[in-house]
Amino acid sequence: MHFLPEALEQYATDHSENEPKVLQELTRETHLKILQPRMLSGHYQGRLLSLLSKIIHPKNILEIGTYTGYSAICLAEGLQEGGTLHTIDVNEELEEIQQKYFEKSGNANKIVQHIGDAKEIVPTLPVKFDLVFIDADKKNYPAYFDIILPMMNKGGVLLSDNVLWSGKIVEDVKSNDKQTNALLEYNKLLKVDPRVETVLLPIRDGLTISRVL
Repeated sequence: MHFLPEALEQYATDHSENEPKVLQELTRETHLKILQPRMLSGHYQGRLLSLLSKIIHPKNILEIGTYTGYSAICLAEGLQEGGTLHTIDVNEELEEIQQKYFEKSGNANKIVQHIGDAKEIVPTLPVKFDLVFIDADKKNYPAYFDIILPMMNKGGVLLSDNVLWSGKIVEDVKSNDKQTNALLEYNKLLKVDPRVETVLLPIRDGLTISRVL
C-alpha cells in the first residue's frame, strides 16, 4: 500500500542517498529467487535505517527478522569499531543468501546469524543493545517488546516495521485477525509505556521510532 502518491515516493527516493551496489544486487536476487520479495526494506527505507544507525553509532544491534539480509547490511553500516549485529530468523533456507551478501558487503565479521525462535534466543544473548529493529511475525510484536526492553541500554532506540499494516489498523478488524490485533496492541503499548518515547512515521508500511528512557 502506498501512503503517498508513487510519484512523491519516487521523488523522495531520488533525493535520498544512493542505494549501494551490493544492495541492488541483493534486491535483484531476492526478486528472482525468493518468495514475497516485497518484504525487503528497499532503497528508501534501507537508507533511513543506515542513517539512523550512523547517527546512533551503536556498539550492539539486535534485528528480529533477517529475511535475505538487506536491513542487516544497512544497520551494520553504523556500527562502532568492534561492534556486533545479532540477527534472528526462523527460516534456515535463507541462511545461504544472507551469508553471501554479508560477505559481499564487507560486514560478515560484524554480523552474527541466529536461526530459531527470537523469544527463546534473545534472552540468551550476553549483551545489551543500543539499537533494535523488529521486522518479523506481527502477532509476536508485544511479546518481543517485553523481552527486548530490559536488554536495551538507556537512550537506546527501538525501530518497529510494518506498524501501519497496509492501513488495516484503521479499518474494522475481525477478532480472528491475529496479526492486525497484535499490531493494534503493540502500537498502543509503545504509546502508553512510560519506559519509552515514541513517534510513528508513515514511511512505507509504517516505521515506529522509540527511545528508551
